[in-house]
Amino acid sequence: MLQDMPTLTDVARLAGVSEITVSRVVRNKGPIAEATRSRVLSAIETLGYVPNRAAGSLASSGSQLMGVLLPSLSNIVFPEVLRGIHTALAATGYQPLIGVTDYDPLAEQSILSSLLSWQPAAIIMTGFDHTDATRRMLANSRVRVAELMDIDADPIDIAVGLSHRKAGYDAGRHLIERGYRRFGYVGHDWDADRRARLRYMGLCTALAEAGLSLHAEKRFAGPSSTIAGRDTLAALVAAKPDVDVAVFSNDDMAVGGFFHCLTAGIAVKEKLALFGFNGLDIGQSLPQPLSTVRSNRFLIGKIAVEKLLEGGERPAEKLIVDTGYEIITGATA
Repeated sequence: MLQDMPTLTDVARLAGVSEITVSRVVRNKGPIAEATRSRVLSAIETLGYVPNRAAGSLASSGSQLMGVLLPSLSNIVFPEVLRGIHTALAATGYQPLIGVTDYDPLAEQSILSSLLSWQPAAIIMTGFDHTDATRRMLANSRVRVAELMDIDADPIDIAVGLSHRKAGYDAGRHLIERGYRRFGYVGHDWDADRRARLRYMGLCTALAEAGLSLHAEKRFAGPSSTIAGRDTLAALVAAKPDVDVAVFSNDDMAVGGFFHCLTAGIAVKEKLALFGFNGLDIGQSLPQPLSTVRSNRFLIGKIAVEKLLEGGERPAEKLIVDTGYEIITGATA
């Protein structure tokens, strides 16, 4: 049972100010003492209050809007998800309102508050890592919610994606069955990418079941990129030159690793196998197509919209849709 949405009056009461003061803070209009502003903002976050900017606006009918929050548009993974969303919305009359969070939960919270203020028909988000205030806003709202890319946790409403833990596990089993024993791991920042960490954990589980463990690992303290993959693999093989397979957190990193091998004269597959994740076109365009796991990114976006458009209030029973993945044998492992 959804609780009543908090009102401007509730915020005013909790902050100990007038409703006019709350309205001024929300609209950022007029002189407000900083201490008063802080009390009001704290009350807003505590209650999960969202102003209704669509009220009285004929140009912004909430019923025709769908909020979409993505962590990045520079990472090719998410434009493909967005393409699936666009395809599913194309003939419906709904329009997406898109926000980019840069993998920052606080930015997601701020953008969500803005999107919800326009009373959208639904919200599409990425992953399960939200602030408490974000969860309160969603719990208080009447909109349907789809969380994409991941199914390894309990969703708010609908989850559409894949088990990253299982994908990491299956990648490990795939490589073990092909005779690799000295595993290296090349990754990027886990704090900003929970899904990469889940794949790492799945890989380690597969190794442990085979009586193995990582022979070496290096992680780049920042977002993934081809340059980060190139430099981090160089550091790993300098420390452990006998590694026979390097598993990367994603294809961006693995493509960079491939470039390092070309520069350093390391025979890919014969001397050092490379394995990625995502199944990006750039990895399949290498002189030796990258061995990797392909996720169904377009399908994730498309199915999420289709499930949201089935309508009705948010049900008590949550829906999880597993879009699966495919191991691409490639030519680098």
